[in-house]
Amino acid sequence: MPRIAHGAIPSPNIWNTPTIYELENRAVDPDGAANAAMRAIRPWDGATVLDIGCGSGYHLPSLAASAASVIGVEPHGDLVGLARRRCSALANVTVHAATAQALPLPDSSVDVAVARWAYFFGPGCEPGLRELSRVVRRGGAAFVIDLDASRGSFGRWFHRTVPTYSPKDVENFWSRQGWKRDELDLRMVFERRADLEAVLRIEFTPEVAEEAIRETSGVELAYPNVLRWRYF
Repeated sequence: MPRIAHGAIPSPNIWNTPTIYELENRAVDPDGAANAAMRAIRPWDGATVLDIGCGSGYHLPSLAASAASVIGVEPHGDLVGLARRRCSALANVTVHAATAQALPLPDSSVDVAVARWAYFFGPGCEPGLRELSRVVRRGGAAFVIDLDASRGSFGRWFHRTVPTYSPKDVENFWSRQGWKRDELDLRMVFERRADLEAVLRIEFTPEVAEEAIRETSGVELAYPNVLRWRYF
């Protein structure tokens, strides 16, 4: 059994099927819209960057290309191992086995924090938000990228898979916390139809996944997201 950091919230897609999730990472946002949106708000050139819930480290090398140092945090031990191997040749990258609500970092040590589809899903993530307030320096920024469950077919499929998820409650939560919000019209583009179908099957219940597969033609689908952010 993999070592799991205490207090971790399971991520059933990447934790259970990291190989298929890698296909999803490769397919998401080929246009680089998410990074461009974040950079327009707070660039990370020469900065210390924290990737919370970094998984197998897919985004760490691209962050490290311009940041002074990059820190990945991931609670799943096997994924930590994958991330460390992925970044073994990058001297400015370190990866810690830890959770968002217990970051192994000093106070005021980070310029930019990024969480993509990890932990910060609204009500209940207050411990992680307190940690962000502790570790991000004055003048720094934090970004949370998440699926926009209120828009598009992907949002509809997600809502059917997780019927207890309330987009309204999530929006109200983030508004009360003082975070700003920008819509991201991302897309997924796969090399093969079989890869698209495999990804839909790890994201949704079997019934919803098969419906999504029937409704989707070709190797591309819209992926509406939201970028939440704030300065410190």
